[in-house]
Formats: sequence, structure tokens, C-alpha cells
Amino acid sequence: MAAEREDLIDALAQVAFVTTGVLSAAASDRDLSLTQARAIGILRDRGLRMSELAQVLGLEKSTLSGLVVRAEKRGLLQRVPDDGDRRAALVTIAPAGARLAQEVRADLEQALAPLIGGLEEGERLQLQALLERMIEHAGTRPETRSS
Repeated sequence: MAAEREDLIDALAQVAFVTTGVLSAAASDRDLSLTQARAIGILRDRGLRMSELAQVLGLEKSTLSGLVVRAEKRGLLQRVPDDGDRRAALVTIAPAGARLAQEVRADLEQALAPLIGGLEEGERLQLQALLERMIEHAGTRPETRSS
């Protein structure tokens, strides 16, 4: 049982290394840091308060503020008033950021296709369901929409 668990952890780490490498390359090709690419991917279909985005990315608010300012200057992200709280702002994706998110996602799909290419449809659906359960258990659900 312990050896099986070690093998599973090893397999997860290897998949994470491959995925991170692909995402890092796609981000670098567009002059983005990995964290900027993650932020753009997370925000592609939602707006989050700075504190929420900082939590999902695992950053201090001051670090996130710098990232958002730099992304705003490039036209990738924008801050908009939060209708639910006039004192707060939501960080949302700007049109240029949305285009980059689509490009990064296309690169990911192409580069990661070989990882799942040998799986049958039922296996792919099962893998997706298991990964989503793992992500929910880890408490990082907002990032599941990342690039």
C-alpha cells in the first residue's frame, strides 16, 4: 500500500512537472510570468476581489498589487467597481488578456494532448472527474478554470 501511494505521488509529480513546463513555455512565449499566466487563466471567466485572487495564487496582497498594476499597464487585466461592495474592486480580464488566455489554452491543449491521447473516452472522463475531486479537496477550486 505504501509503495502504491509513493508511485501515485510520483506519477502526480511527473504530470505536474510536464504541465508546468508546458504552461511556463506558453507564458514565456508571450512575455508573461507563470503567475501572470495563472492569473489571466483564473480570471478569464470571472472577476475576483484582490484578496480572493491573492489567496488562489498564494500571494501576499502587496505582491499581487504589483502584478495587477503591471498587467493593467499591458492592457491584460483591469479593476472594476464591485457592485456588491462599493469600497472594493474586482480584478477582471481585459480583451487583450482574454486573447492571451485563449492562445495559452490552445498551446496547452496541443502540448498536453499526448498525455491523454492513449486514453479512451470513458477513461478521460473518469480522469477528469478524479482530478476535479482532488482539486476540490485541495480547496483551490477557482483555479480549475485556469489556462
